[in-house]
Amino acid sequence: MKADSAANTGANDPTAFRVLGAISFSHFLNDTIQSLILAIYPLFKSDFHLSFAQIGLITLAFQFTASLLQPLVGYYTDRHPKPFSLTLGMGCTLLGLLTLSLASSFPVVLIAAAMVGTGSSIFHPESARVARMASGGRHGLAQSIFQVGGNAGTAMGPLLAAWIVLPYGQRSIAFFSLLALLAMIVLTGVGLWYRHHQAKPKKAVAATVQTLPRRQVLTTLAVLLALIFSKFFYLASINSYLIFYLIQRYDISTQNAQYHLFYFLFSVAAGTLLGGPIGDRIGRRQVIWVSILGVAPFTLALPYVDQSMSVVLTMIIGFMLASAFPAILVYAQELFPGRIGMVSGLFYGLAFGLAGIGAAVLGQLADLWGVTAVYKLCSFLPLIGLLAIFLPNIRRPSQQTSACQAAKA
Repeated sequence: MKADSAANTGANDPTAFRVLGAISFSHFLNDTIQSLILAIYPLFKSDFHLSFAQIGLITLAFQFTASLLQPLVGYYTDRHPKPFSLTLGMGCTLLGLLTLSLASSFPVVLIAAAMVGTGSSIFHPESARVARMASGGRHGLAQSIFQVGGNAGTAMGPLLAAWIVLPYGQRSIAFFSLLALLAMIVLTGVGLWYRHHQAKPKKAVAATVQTLPRRQVLTTLAVLLALIFSKFFYLASINSYLIFYLIQRYDISTQNAQYHLFYFLFSVAAGTLLGGPIGDRIGRRQVIWVSILGVAPFTLALPYVDQSMSVVLTMIIGFMLASAFPAILVYAQELFPGRIGMVSGLFYGLAFGLAGIGAAVLGQLADLWGVTAVYKLCSFLPLIGLLAIFLPNIRRPSQQTSACQAAKA
């Protein structure tokens, strides 16, 4: 259980911003590669003459390993800490990219996509643990810094695909293995810090969270999972179909609609960065309440406003919804203090999985009913935030005081 001890005694040390910066930068590189895979589907479809069903199998191979393996990786590393597992995971991603660049058949493409997904499944739970270890007790701030790197990488992937892969073809995918190699170098440094931090004698730490009955813990977990469903299904409607919605609803150009999507992604990054520190200051439960249920009036109004107001509302929606995930993740880590890796893997895996499922389901509904009807339907999803009333306050007053002091430091 060394990993648990290391992860939960981070409050003894000052916030290690250099480590947080390194893990956030690595998250940027990792998620750039992940989003690149989805962005180059048109290339594989034309080069290998694939059907949409085969494209779906590539997504399944990628998402299965990237999503479902994460809780298993976290469960294992909770018991057997591996300081250099991050480097090994990124090495798996590197091999996947090289295989993808040289693939000459559809089965090889599937294997390569699964390798890239496996690298991601190793990266996320362990890097979330490192972020908590480096937090110095400012857990929300640490998760926000870590996650904003991933948001930036997700936004960059499609741009790099358009600039490099689509013009220069499949072999140019090998160029992105340099990003994976750079991440391996950075993560080796993080692994050295992890090993050193793990070897340091730990001071005794008083309990900072309440011990809840098992039934209440399971109920709370179910509520958190419902909130994750609400958040990522709604975000899938924006990420995948906002451009189509704007073109159909307001008859604007594709370029203009892309600007709207950029404004939304910028607000998501801002919400991710600020959501964690706000949770450190006022409490995770309050942030979860405001960010998910509080966004409902804006989502309900979005399908009925004019174009200029839609920009304002989508930015508010992006900011508020994005601020929820750091708070939800840290809240879950505090709910299961001895299962940092497993909880992080579970929630990151669900985030990926629900986003993919949401995009597929909403695409089917858009074909049947139209994209405007989908936005009207999705506008009710944040009302699931009413379930937050069942979330207990698991922070003690002493923890709240220390969090406020850390925020002021």
